[in-house]
Amino acid sequence: MSILKEKTVAASKTEVSHLLCNKDMNGAGRLFGGQLLMWIDEVAGIVAKRHCECNVTTASIDNLQFKEACYLNDVIVLIGYITHVGHSSMEIRIDTYVEKSNGQRFPVNRAFFVMVALDENDRPTEVPRLIISSIEEQAKWDAAEKRIELRKTRREEGF
Repeated sequence: MSILKEKTVAASKTEVSHLLCNKDMNGAGRLFGGQLLMWIDEVAGIVAKRHCECNVTTASIDNLQFKEACYLNDVIVLIGYITHVGHSSMEIRIDTYVEKSNGQRFPVNRAFFVMVALDENDRPTEVPRLIISSIEEQAKWDAAEKRIELRKTRREEGF
């Protein structure tokens, strides 16, 4: 078994912004949900890849709800970071905001992705442990463990 270094949450935290253009809009003039999903998946992949320093794949997505409408010329801000690591998996939280012209941000979505680290043969491989360095990070780790149990129950129920 290889010795992997531990990493902090901050080491892989990622923030990405997008200016909404015509190509990002749906027929109703709002942000196309599929576009947002693609951006969220990309951010989750970047966070996971930064943490494990290898290829990754998306295993599951927990949530995609629109809480705030996004329109042409709005700025979308996605912030992703690790909340939990297993043997080869990582839970990544991505918070999406719409940023208005005055700089004020409003929540659009919060998603939890499970990403799996892959070796050179596309097989799951061990990931670095996560250094928890604050009460807030510990609370997010604890909440992630509850979501892991929920995912396990859903799998058993065929959900």
